[in-house]
Amino acid sequence: MTRAVLPMESYRLAQYAVQVPCYICEQGNTFDAELCRHCQAPMAIAHQAASQKTKPQMVATIGSSGVGKTVYLGMLLDMLSRMPDQMQILARGAFSITLQQTAVTALARCEFPEKTPSEPDRWNWVHCQIRRPKERRPVELIMPDIAGEAILQEVEHPHSYLAIRSFLLKCAGVMILVDTTGLEAGSRDQDYFTMKLLTYLCELDENPATAWANRPVALVFSKADQCEVCFQDPAAYAKKHASGLWQHCRERFNIHKYFAASVAGDTAHRVVPSLGRVRAPLRIEPRGIIEPFAWIVDQMHG
Repeated sequence: MTRAVLPMESYRLAQYAVQVPCYICEQGNTFDAELCRHCQAPMAIAHQAASQKTKPQMVATIGSSGVGKTVYLGMLLDMLSRMPDQMQILARGAFSITLQQTAVTALARCEFPEKTPSEPDRWNWVHCQIRRPKERRPVELIMPDIAGEAILQEVEHPHSYLAIRSFLLKCAGVMILVDTTGLEAGSRDQDYFTMKLLTYLCELDENPATAWANRPVALVFSKADQCEVCFQDPAAYAKKHASGLWQHCRERFNIHKYFAASVAGDTAHRVVPSLGRVRAPLRIEPRGIIEPFAWIVDQMHG
């Protein structure tokens, strides 16, 4: 009878006794976890942050479903990666490039990228380093692409998504996208949705020193190629077409500014057998993409 000898490697178990806190929700995880078991954020962010002297800051890009968050963020990252003289961006971790790749690849096929799934473990996260010519120290930023349905669920039923609540509590600034095509069509849904978002942010942190009332809020009218006047004076456009949004910002947010942005120069409709009529970009002519982000970064370090 042959006896097998198995060496005891109890030291391996000791590694699991030390919990690694998630950078987003601060809940404990095992050292080898890929995603946080509480909020599903990538644990790679926590490991990268732990290895740096300066902790990364967070910037949110939020809005309703279909407002263009994925297209905007993907185009923003792609443009910054090609403009090292103005603002150099370097991704940290392979996962940080997926959002840019997904958006640009779809636009190159004359398609918009698919909607971001509601499940947090399927969101794309970006951890990047921003370096500007006049600043010696780079800025570390974390920016996720959060599904619009998940944002609405969290806003209407707080604590539904731990990742969203924990992330927005820590954010240094936010870009809120508002769909111009909806406003042009006479619908007030975008106005109502944005007012819900602003109210949610106001109630998120009640400490006067850290409340959202004193954090930078960029209101970005997306798909503004459908309305040229929006580019001329975004604040006047907000006052005329989104009065609720304009009033909330004026009364509750001390640092806010309006912007207009578009990615597609022109669009058309095409028929997809499984989806019916879908909008397709005919050409890519980005306008006003970098300005809201640059303003947020300026405010964070002003």
